[in-house]
Parts: sequence; structure tokens; C-alpha cells
Amino acid sequence: MRRDRAADAADGHPVLRLRERSGQRDLEACVGVLAAVHKADGYPVNWPAEPRAWLEGTDAIGAWVAELDGRVVGHVGLARPGPGDEAPGLWREAVSEAAEATGAAGSTGETEAVAVLSRLYVAPDARGHGIGALLMGRAVREARGRGLHPVLDVVSSDRSATALYERMGWRSLGVVEREWEPGQRVVLHCYAAPAAG
Repeated sequence: MRRDRAADAADGHPVLRLRERSGQRDLEACVGVLAAVHKADGYPVNWPAEPRAWLEGTDAIGAWVAELDGRVVGHVGLARPGPGDEAPGLWREAVSEAAEATGAAGSTGETEAVAVLSRLYVAPDARGHGIGALLMGRAVREARGRGLHPVLDVVSSDRSATALYERMGWRSLGVVEREWEPGQRVVLHCYAAPAAG
């Protein structure tokens, strides 16, 4: 039997809820959590000049937050591929190579139909509840519902994120090195979500 939120809260169990990110109040809360994550883990590597705009991103498909006992503690975004996203290109190459190996002719739509999972983070004091995995699952369902295959890039220094993706069955597409700013070279691990089903 499923208990309601009030019963869970009254019993001392944390109440976890995922929902679409909405409005400026959510953005403010998300920026506050992001600042705590940046201080604890160094994510994002370069603190954005405009954190709210960075969270909103460009070509956004959707964004979701996790609330624990009514407090925003996590975030994930889903977007169309943009400049600087490495995984979409590697995904297209992998799909083309697989089609060639099997003799199947993949359509352009199949190789380009991707969505980039990004801006995933969980407050340091809210970890251990599976929130990161739940947020990823929500973004993946949205992508697949739109006929898009989820992919992502992660900096090599973010080992906890890499471990999460691999535990969830995401497969490595490759590793690339890029210069983000003059004199700042980063190594990116690129992943694709496991096949649906």
C-alpha cells in the first residue's frame, strides 16, 4: 500500500519528488544548489558568468528538479545538440559504423536523432537517496518519448558522475580532448544511454 506524503513525512522518512523545473524561484534554488556542488566537487569546472542562463541553456527540450522534503536538491536538463557537445558526433559515427558493418542503410534521421543530457547535479547533503539516477531516468524517458537517443559528455575529473553513468549501463563512445579556454585543456568522456527495453 502506498502511503501519502504526509504519512511519509510524519514517520520521519524523507519525501522525494521529481517535477519539471518552473520559473525564477526554481532557477534561484537550482543556482544555490549548484554553488554548493561547485564548492564541494568543482562542477561545473568553470563557474558560469550567468548561472541562471547556463542552467536554462540553449535549445532546451526540458529540465527537471528533485525535491527532498520540499527543498530543491537536484537538477537535470535535456537539450538538442549544440556547439561544444562531443557525444552527438561520436554517436553518429557509431551508428553509421554499425549500419555499415551490418549492411543496413541507416537514415540521416536515425543518426542525428539525439538529445544531450546535461546540468545534472545533486546537493552534497542530499546524496545517497538515488536522486541522480532518478533524474537521469526522467530525462531519458523524455528523450525516448520524443524519439531521441540520450547522450552526454563528462569531464574526466568527475569520477563520481562517470561511475553513475556506467552503473546505469551507459556505454562509452570515446574520449576526446578539447581546449575550453586559452590554456585550459579538458578530457571529456562521451556516453550514450543503453538501448531502450
